[in-house]
Amino acid sequence: MTGPREPTGPPDAASARAGTGSSPAADLGTSDPFGTLAPRYGEASLADILPAALAALGVPGATDVLGLTAALDGVRRIAVLLVDGLGWHQIPTAAPYAPTLVGLATTAGRPLTSGFPSTTPTSLVTLGTGTVPGAHGVLGFTLRVPNTDRVLNHIDWAGDPEPLHWQPVPTQLERARAAGVQVTVVSRPEFGGSGLTLAANRGGDYRGAAGVDELGREMLAALTAGTGPTLVSGYHPDLDRHGHLSGVDSAPWRAAAADVDRLLTRLVEGLPPDAALLVTADHGQLDIPAEHRFDLDTDPRLRAGVTVVAGEPRVRYLHVRPGARDDVVATWSAVLGAAARVTTRAELVAAGWFGPVPEEHLGRIGDVVVVCNGSYAVLATRSEPPIASRLVAYHGSDTAAEMTIPLLVVRG
Repeated sequence: MTGPREPTGPPDAASARAGTGSSPAADLGTSDPFGTLAPRYGEASLADILPAALAALGVPGATDVLGLTAALDGVRRIAVLLVDGLGWHQIPTAAPYAPTLVGLATTAGRPLTSGFPSTTPTSLVTLGTGTVPGAHGVLGFTLRVPNTDRVLNHIDWAGDPEPLHWQPVPTQLERARAAGVQVTVVSRPEFGGSGLTLAANRGGDYRGAAGVDELGREMLAALTAGTGPTLVSGYHPDLDRHGHLSGVDSAPWRAAAADVDRLLTRLVEGLPPDAALLVTADHGQLDIPAEHRFDLDTDPRLRAGVTVVAGEPRVRYLHVRPGARDDVVATWSAVLGAAARVTTRAELVAAGWFGPVPEEHLGRIGDVVVVCNGSYAVLATRSEPPIASRLVAYHGSDTAAEMTIPLLVVRG
């Protein structure tokens, strides 16, 4: 994996539907959606957003590396909206259906990086805790529970392992509440009380909101409910869902982008004078063509020496039999060739892609890690739910299309 690249503006990307064709947003700049992009922890990353917001609200000890404090001088209420799947590289593609979004990106936006891997559970906890993935331990979509053969799916996590043990880092919401900030989380009703919600957002009062109109209404209601410092965290999943199921720039994805625009318009128009809205995302997406998909469950070479498979199609964690690590690296490197980089846990951790990883979290990462290049993926058609192999778009790897996310800052 190469060193970091500076994120640039949303591109007029012409490949893999990471943002296809020209658009009204093309003048925001160009960059290679398939270029490798390292997370910029402590400089310009998803982990830095809530600490900066808390600093702007006057929470003692909060660190603002993003420079929001000066921009938000006088603000006492902040709403943070995470739009799942809204990568910086997807904004030009959304332009015909989301004029408010494009206007904000042009006039009030800048690119940040997600953490690694660029996947929803990791990113939600990275945002919520304000820490790097290595520290909070939610290091992928699915992870092996150390010393077992069990694979934990963080999206279906009902509470075992116990969330405060599996993710021990206090959240920024807890920190804000302890400092006297009124804190509210607004998300889908079915997510309330889940293991992932507790890991990412414990410390806030939970309000269920089933769609964009209800989400906008509940976020604004929470933002204006009190008179003191206020923090509202909102989450909207539909753009990501339609990208997965139908592809980036498909008709359902376009409709979802229009819904996001309606939500942003409502939030911006409803901001009180002493409030601000921060909009970000957890990752971008790439369509993966059929000819770029490997299947580890139908190729005996890829199963040799492997005991447990975790991660997801763009970043695979392979736990191997004692003594088999080097053979697995060699075999997977030969089979996948230029489609992926096959490395070891020790190498990836030493390179800093997760940030510092404490000893108790190392076993959650595979002995061997497979990071897909370009528009490639490694499926597991027999050992994972069938829907995982039928998706059109994926994310998780370290391309700019997946790693680059927006930060839009709007004052009331």
